[in-house]
Amino acid sequence: MRQDNYQGKLQKAINSGFNASSTTTDVIKGIDLTGKTAIVTGGNTGIGLETVITLASAGATVIVPARDVEKAKKNLPDSLPIEIEKMDLVNPESIDAFAEKFLASGRPLHLLINNAGIMWVPLRKDSRGIESQLAVNYLAQFQLTARLWPALKKANGARVINVSSQGHQFGSFDFEDPNFENREYETLLGYGQSKTAVNLFSVELDYRAQSHNVRAYSLHPGSIGGTELAREAPLELFQKLGYVDAKGNILPEVAASLKTIPQGAATTVWCAVSPLLENIGGVYCEDVNIAPLATTVSITPGVREYAVDEKNAKDLWKWSEEVTGISFGI
Repeated sequence: MRQDNYQGKLQKAINSGFNASSTTTDVIKGIDLTGKTAIVTGGNTGIGLETVITLASAGATVIVPARDVEKAKKNLPDSLPIEIEKMDLVNPESIDAFAEKFLASGRPLHLLINNAGIMWVPLRKDSRGIESQLAVNYLAQFQLTARLWPALKKANGARVINVSSQGHQFGSFDFEDPNFENREYETLLGYGQSKTAVNLFSVELDYRAQSHNVRAYSLHPGSIGGTELAREAPLELFQKLGYVDAKGNILPEVAASLKTIPQGAATTVWCAVSPLLENIGGVYCEDVNIAPLATTVSITPGVREYAVDEKNAKDLWKWSEEVTGISFGI
């Protein structure tokens, strides 16, 4: 009997033993990943870098695909079992080339952590006409996971962890105009749509993949200081949102609410290694636990029902296969 999280039926907190202030050190304690292989996108900065170091320190061999290999080499320690490979998530051919090289190694893939993402960007489109946040934050996840599917099945017990965001509450997936051809572009609306897609993909992937002993999860890492996610955002946008003062200084109350990078990566690591999730998947997590359904109009903890809706999930899967020309075959 296949399990599903359609309409958020599994979105109930469990006794994880952790909370919003828990760190990667707390979560990984007592976990041995010797013999496991992981791939972490966006693994050379921010919470991705923290995730890589945590998993490798626990014994896993971690492959970090990077657009800028030299930058990755500078950021990643060479004392841990970490491999760096070339890949550009904006380029579908680059994703295919990376996946083909990994499959040729014959290794099983126990953990695929789709961590990389962009935010606060102006309207850009890739060679297919796909809006850039949708292309990088979601479609690249879909393509990479599909291409690596044989290695995930080979692991006989794999997990796919897709980093989403509370920002999915900025907007649902617009099946009529996903690439802003007939509506005004708002960067946060594009971001929200891409992260809603991540959640829907995770729900549907888990439903389809569990018969092959592969489970999928999505998560909100929290609002985190010290990452590169906002590198393209204009100061005026943060002032409008009430994050900074007239001089660009972050407001004290905002700073106090931010997580550290080890706290921000904790939920990713928990989804990857927790024994408590062995028999549950397709769920959206935050603060190192399964999140509740978000039922209010305002931005709140939890996941919106439209982001775990069965029809939306199945329609998105079909749309993704059509746009990429790729099928999992499941």
